[in-house]
This record gives sequence, structure tokens and C-alpha cells, in this order.
Amino acid sequence: MSSPDLTRLHTHDLELGVTDAIQRHVSRHVVPAKPVSQRRLDFERARPRWVRECMAEATGVFFYVFPGIAAVASFTLNLASPVGVAAFGSLFQIGWAFGFGIAFAIICCGPTSGGHFNPCITIALWFWQGFPLKKVPQYIISQIFGAFIAGLLVMGMYWPQIQEMKAELIAAGKPLVANGAPASILCSFPNPNQTNLGFLFMIEFFVDAFLALVIWACIDPTNPFISPASAPFVIGTAYATMVWGFADITISTNMARDLGTRMVAAIFFGKGAFTYMTYSPISILVSIPATLCATGYYEFLMRDSLLRIQKGHVQFESGSEGLMRHLSRASATVEDDSDISKHMEHSSNN
Repeated sequence: MSSPDLTRLHTHDLELGVTDAIQRHVSRHVVPAKPVSQRRLDFERARPRWVRECMAEATGVFFYVFPGIAAVASFTLNLASPVGVAAFGSLFQIGWAFGFGIAFAIICCGPTSGGHFNPCITIALWFWQGFPLKKVPQYIISQIFGAFIAGLLVMGMYWPQIQEMKAELIAAGKPLVANGAPASILCSFPNPNQTNLGFLFMIEFFVDAFLALVIWACIDPTNPFISPASAPFVIGTAYATMVWGFADITISTNMARDLGTRMVAAIFFGKGAFTYMTYSPISILVSIPATLCATGYYEFLMRDSLLRIQKGHVQFESGSEGLMRHLSRASATVEDDSDISKHMEHSSNN
């Protein structure tokens, strides 16, 4: 007698797994999954929503930071390798590690929490889009926690190599907190010649503004050039691009990514992680005004709210009657402008 686990599949069926995602795109279909039990539904209904959202934010930041700083660790710790650093990493690899990490974070955790993964994006969504204020602290703490855990794990996984490098630097009388030192695996530090904090502020501000503008364009539901499937990779590539262009002159790009891992650096390498060249306030805080300025630029100059209303993404606060009054006034204004243009054209011809 055949086992039901073997006979449940027909020749045209696909097995359960990643194939679930392609059901709408191929003629073959996936075998029906196990029915959902009442116990499962009761469990999911009992889960606090805020816990799910916070854990999704923490997990998403972890997905972004963990591969990124692991790539930095591979690059930094093998600078003196006899095989050569090129065999273990490069700035190009680091950019892709952060970029794909962001894409994976959005894909895996975005449906649960909205996929902020950056305190500045959370603040901007509250400021411009009505994200609940009471959730802002929860999201930010969760994001920092995710980066903190990523930093701890990378420290643990690279512990022998980090300790070896640490011993060599101590023997040579060199600092542990500096660009290229073990602490720089976890967070950014300026180059020794970057003593002008104004330049560091400018670099961080415009990099963060660039990223915020790309993110705001990607989450604009009326943007015809972006789809939900492509948004994670577009945003991730934007981050990778900034890493390739500006990582050599010190950038942070994300308050949670920097603060969470900087706390880990302070635990293992001392308070210099926060005091070195007085750079940490720039790396932690500058992204907030930069993101608000960039998203404000988009909101004031590039946003088409009427198109959002027409496509059903938002409602007009004065209701349908108020919208009709607005459209009537707008139509009258267009007609008046047209009459004025015709009159001016007629006058010039005469």
C-alpha cells in the first residue's frame, strides 16, 4: 500500500517550498499545504501585534547589519594575510553585502512591520505620513537592538582573529579604536587626516539625504517605475552605491546600524568608540535632519497627492464632496489660464 505522503503529489504538482511564490506565474501548481488548525489560529490571534512588529524591525536590521559588518571583518582582518586581502574582500564586496542584506530584510520582515529598519525612516514616516507616534520609540529601540545583536554575533564568530589582531596592535603600540583597527569592524571611524568635522557632517548629510530620497520614491505608490518586487533591490543597490562611493571617507548611513554596533565596540574596546575624534554624534544623529530634509523635498516638490487619491491609496480629508469642489476650482483655474493665454496670443497677433 502506498504512503499518502508519496501519492499526494501528481505529476504536474510542485512540492511545497519556494515554489509557493511562483504559483501565479506558471501553469503547474503547488500541492495543497497542510490545513491550518484552530490551535494555530488561536495562537496567532493571541500574539501581541506590537511584539511582532518590534521583532520584525529588530530582525530586519540584523539581516542588514550582520552580512555587512561580516564583510567588513573579512576585509579588515585579512589586510596582512599572506594570501592577500583581495582574496577575502573589498569595498565592492562590502557594498553588496550591505545592499543585499537590506533587500533580504525588506523581503523577509517588511510585510510584518512595514520595513523601516532605520530610525530616520521611522521618524520621517511619523512626520510626513502619519505613522503612530506611540510606535516610534518601540521601533527605534528594536532597530538598535537588532544591530547590537548583529555586532555581538560577528564579534563572537571572528573572536580568534580579532584577538590576534588586537594583540599585534597592542604590541606595536597602536590604538584599537581607529579606522582599520578592530573597532572599525563594527562601526565607522574617520581617517586620521579627517580632522574637519564640517566635512564629515557634509558627507554624512548628503549620503543620508540621497538614500532617503531613493527610499521615498520607492515607497510612493504612484511611482510607475517601481514595483513591490523590485523595491527591495533598488533600495539595497542605493545603499551599496553610497558604500562604493563614500565609505573610504567615512559614512554611517543608519542611526540604528551605527549606534547598536558602536555600543558593542564600546563593550569590547572601550569608551573610545564614542569619543574618538568626537565623530560619534555625527554618525548617530546627522541622518535624522538629512532624512527629514530629503523627504520634505520630495513631499513639497515631487509628491502628487491627487494621483494618490485617484488610485485609491489615500482618502481626501474633506470627503468626496470636498474633492469635487477642489477639482471644480482647479478646472476653473485651468480655464482662466487658457483664456488669458488666448487673449495674450490674440493681442500679440494684432
